[in-house]
Amino acid sequence: MNTIAHKVLLIEDDTVEVDLARCAAVEFGAGLELMVLESVDAVLDWLSSGVAKNIPHLIMLDLKLPKLDGLAMLRKLRMHDATRDIPIVVFSAEYTQNDVLMSYQVGANTFVAKPADLAQFSEFLRAQLEYWMHPRQREIFLAGKDGTP
Repeated sequence: MNTIAHKVLLIEDDTVEVDLARCAAVEFGAGLELMVLESVDAVLDWLSSGVAKNIPHLIMLDLKLPKLDGLAMLRKLRMHDATRDIPIVVFSAEYTQNDVLMSYQVGANTFVAKPADLAQFSEFLRAQLEYWMHPRQREIFLAGKDGTP
């Protein structure tokens, strides 16, 4: 991967998963800046005040959040001007087919099973960044947003 920093926002309340993500980010090196928001309140504060200063290239969202579920958070992210066009990867350790379908209907770009260990989280992170940060994929994704080919 090149030295241009990719900014990734992880919305996750489980401290074990946050630690896995941080370790995976360290393995990635200087090419990745991981921002972690561990509560719904932190995400809402970020959206209302700081998003314009630190817009990520990719958002990873845990579907099972306390207080406000992941689908409601996904809706808020899709309605906000600054995050409307950012790829969002939804993940969860426990989910139903309805969770997956609703995630796509609300605006998820991808739904995956939550990685279980450091090796899986590192591979998950690498795969998502390679896919969503590839210049051609970004062109296709953004073109689809405004209806142009």
